[in-house]
Amino acid sequence: MKIHCAALVVLLAIPDASSAQSTAQPPMTMQHQHDTASSPWHLMQDASLFLTANHQGGPRGGSDFGSQNWWMGMARRPIGEGTLTFNLMLSLDAATLGKDGYRELFQVGEALHDRPLIDRQHPHDVLMQAAAVWRVPLVNDFELTLAGAPVGEPALGPVAFMHRSSAAMNPTAPLSHHTLDSTHIAMEVLTAGLDRGPFAVQTSIFHGREPDENRWDLIDPGALDSWSIRGWYRPRPSVAVQASVGFLSHPEELEPGDVVRSTASVSWNRKQGPHATALTVAFGRNDKVDFNYNAFLSEVTHTFGAMTAFARFEALQVETDLLRFGVHPGSDPHLLDVHGLGLEIPASPPSTVQALTLGAARTVSRWSDWDIDAGADLTFYGVPTAFKATHGNHPTSFHVFIRVRPPAPMGRMVDGTMTRMMK
Repeated sequence: MKIHCAALVVLLAIPDASSAQSTAQPPMTMQHQHDTASSPWHLMQDASLFLTANHQGGPRGGSDFGSQNWWMGMARRPIGEGTLTFNLMLSLDAATLGKDGYRELFQVGEALHDRPLIDRQHPHDVLMQAAAVWRVPLVNDFELTLAGAPVGEPALGPVAFMHRSSAAMNPTAPLSHHTLDSTHIAMEVLTAGLDRGPFAVQTSIFHGREPDENRWDLIDPGALDSWSIRGWYRPRPSVAVQASVGFLSHPEELEPGDVVRSTASVSWNRKQGPHATALTVAFGRNDKVDFNYNAFLSEVTHTFGAMTAFARFEALQVETDLLRFGVHPGSDPHLLDVHGLGLEIPASPPSTVQALTLGAARTVSRWSDWDIDAGADLTFYGVPTAFKATHGNHPTSFHVFIRVRPPAPMGRMVDGTMTRMMK
């Protein structure tokens, strides 16, 4: 059995940030773990570590053991009438996962050794985010946000999956990750935003290419060749509605052409006594040079006392020939360039894959305020005819895991983007 240990990630929060006391608890006003009367700086941190036995079923499947983990922190201080926040996100995927990431049926995205990663979730670079965010009030209750990051998140898509409370107990990335929120690790990001009351609008320019396979370099510099715009509506603290569109210039190393990405999402959180629920519903679309690819995601986490139940359903259109043969369209976007054979064949249209994950976990220990949970999940797939020969008629995958979280007396840092948290 191949040994994998997944990501150690560092994310630091943002102005007007929020936190939650449990996996699915609605965010509340952020407090600071390291405030002192003599210092203007306010600091906060959070972390999560999974130890996961992973089995992916069918002919393309296999087993491995790994650890998905991250650490979050934040440094913020007042500057005049505004606030300045420094965000940082680090990952040890390159050391703990290896270059090929972990097994995940029907997942694609990024490349290794001039070949696309197929049926695997890619690792992250050592530097996932390093950002400065300045937020200042204007007249008539308007607020201006300016942010810059050599590596960070442009204004595109919902909250990234590892920061959503609705996905906090699920150890794997959604199959729709590269249709919804894969730009959370974009290069050379500049963002401006304006908000008033429950409404906010943000726009970004950034470098659109996905990170290369060298996970230890701090940044893959490039031109500011891509853009995005995103709107938020937060009618109350427990609800966030998002819509966004972006132009990505040549995002994939091996895939020709640009991508226009559109997303929309709704997130809802509620806590009532010992019960807490978090729900996200999202739709994404990638318009590519060959075809258009749609994805739908719905995920929920419900905590009741020491028990947590979670589920995720996805239905998405995938690149048929990429998953079957490992090749992208050639110079003609509707023809397939068969590597090594010097010929082209007509490209296949997208195929629709469905995946349903059901899981549960229980808090088994609270040692010195460290939360230790034990859980498992099971994933069933709806396999289209095009993949029955390669992936099987009814593959089934599962994970058995332990999750460890350190003390967080001021609450968990969840549901956050680079420039702000849900509030």
